[in-house]
Amino acid sequence: MAKPREFETLFAAIPVLPIVTIVAADAAADLARALLRGGIAAIEVTLRTPAAIDAIRAIARDVPDITVGAGTVLNAADLERAAGAGARFAISPGTTPALLTAGRTGGIPYLPGVATAGEIQCGIDAGYSVFKYFPAVGAGGIAALRAFAAPFPQIRFCATGGITAESAKSYLDLPNVLSVGGSWIAPTDLIARREWNAIEARAHDVATCFRRKPAR
Repeated sequence: MAKPREFETLFAAIPVLPIVTIVAADAAADLARALLRGGIAAIEVTLRTPAAIDAIRAIARDVPDITVGAGTVLNAADLERAAGAGARFAISPGTTPALLTAGRTGGIPYLPGVATAGEIQCGIDAGYSVFKYFPAVGAGGIAALRAFAAPFPQIRFCATGGITAESAKSYLDLPNVLSVGGSWIAPTDLIARREWNAIEARAHDVATCFRRKPAR
């Protein structure tokens, strides 16, 4: 089943979710520890590299205090692989009828991606009330999210795609935005160079600068 309350609880504590792409799985646990030291207790690992599933498995096994999820989930097989590796949530950039069905019956909470009113309506029909809004900037940004609030007052979003440290607060100030996704916290170049202190500092900045929202 869809589990919107679980995402509302997660995003209440983590208003800025780090989105990371990991090329070497042996860096995953150290990355997760750096985020934890900085005050962020969740991470989305995108399924964009061959190392992603092993990275999720390593984080789930070695850093259990962080909530690890899978991003760029494109089909039911991705959802199953992510859950099997220990992911505790899954997020997709868009969605399909098959993925909406798999997300309702899978073992972990699933957040479908939307960019249009029609996609939101399809998700509502399938039982969802929390969505990833992607690509946030390219799909209309803050103006579009404001417009969605009138016809879809019950819907909440995690906005990702083009959001920066400077623009994040403007999105989080919207009543229908629970969270934003941020790739700037742990960018691929810092991960590749294993600059854990720099990532910890960025996580600390996020954890201290962005207010926690109460769950609705």
